[in-house]
Amino acid sequence: MGSNEPSFIWVFLLLLALPSRLLLIEGQGIKSTRLLDLVIRDYTFQSYNKYFKTGTQYNINLPSNLTGITVYTARYRCGSLKRYGATIKEFHLNVGVDVHPCIERILIVTQTLGSNWSNIYYDNYDELLGYQLVSPVLGLQAYNSGDDMNFNTQFEVKIRSPEKAGIQIDFTNHTSNGNSTLDGRIKMCATFGDDGKVTLEKEVAPNICGAMSHGHFGLVVQSPLLPVRKKMRRWTVAFGCSVGAAIAVFLVVLLLIAMFVKVKKKERLEEMERRAYEEEALQVSMVGHVIRVHSASATRTTPRIEQSLRPPR
Repeated sequence: MGSNEPSFIWVFLLLLALPSRLLLIEGQGIKSTRLLDLVIRDYTFQSYNKYFKTGTQYNINLPSNLTGITVYTARYRCGSLKRYGATIKEFHLNVGVDVHPCIERILIVTQTLGSNWSNIYYDNYDELLGYQLVSPVLGLQAYNSGDDMNFNTQFEVKIRSPEKAGIQIDFTNHTSNGNSTLDGRIKMCATFGDDGKVTLEKEVAPNICGAMSHGHFGLVVQSPLLPVRKKMRRWTVAFGCSVGAAIAVFLVVLLLIAMFVKVKKKERLEEMERRAYEEEALQVSMVGHVIRVHSASATRTTPRIEQSLRPPR
């Protein structure tokens, strides 16, 4: 009994630490897509049972603060997944998909986010400006699955397909319109990348999107206000360019006028200086090559005595 007490204490502390970790994350508020993935991952591993059969899908129960999110998980061998493919809820993985890195088994997690949670993606991706979501965001994630199933072995792995549409996402059950258009607007497949960018592509079939790797996906259409925004943006750009061109022309004209006035002023000063030299009464002599000095003429008026003048008597 004494030898088992330390291990029992460690297990008890681990069970206490697990809920506190989740509560700490929830208390901070979930406003980022990455944090939402981590919370769903933690609850998935917490709920997973080692007796779950390989290849069988299981629903994960989430707490009330994550209402609106549906999570399913299934465990696969990496080799079997590549040879036979798999279908997990809305995701179909074709034959040939590769998992890296994978030691033996992986745990695939699918997410179906409600409207409130899907808005997190809309708010965090600026490239969706001018578009609106017409489906919930569906997520496909994969994690390494060791036999012990503890938090130390749940690192994320990548799912890749050599084909362009090797992974297909079916939105049929999540759209109210079965056609490929919505009020005349063509639906596009949005792939939300981990780098904060959105890739828009055409559907491979009505309400079906294709992908080459795991991630998060949704259907979007252009917002009705987009043409008005584009028109206003073009008008604003044209007006700004016109005002800028007018200001530039005005500044160039002012510069030319200033240069003209400066040249004329210089010419006038040179002309006045030239005339002053020509009308100068004194001669100008050069000392060296630089300094000019004024000198008087060598001849002066000869003095003479006035003979007609007589002293007074």
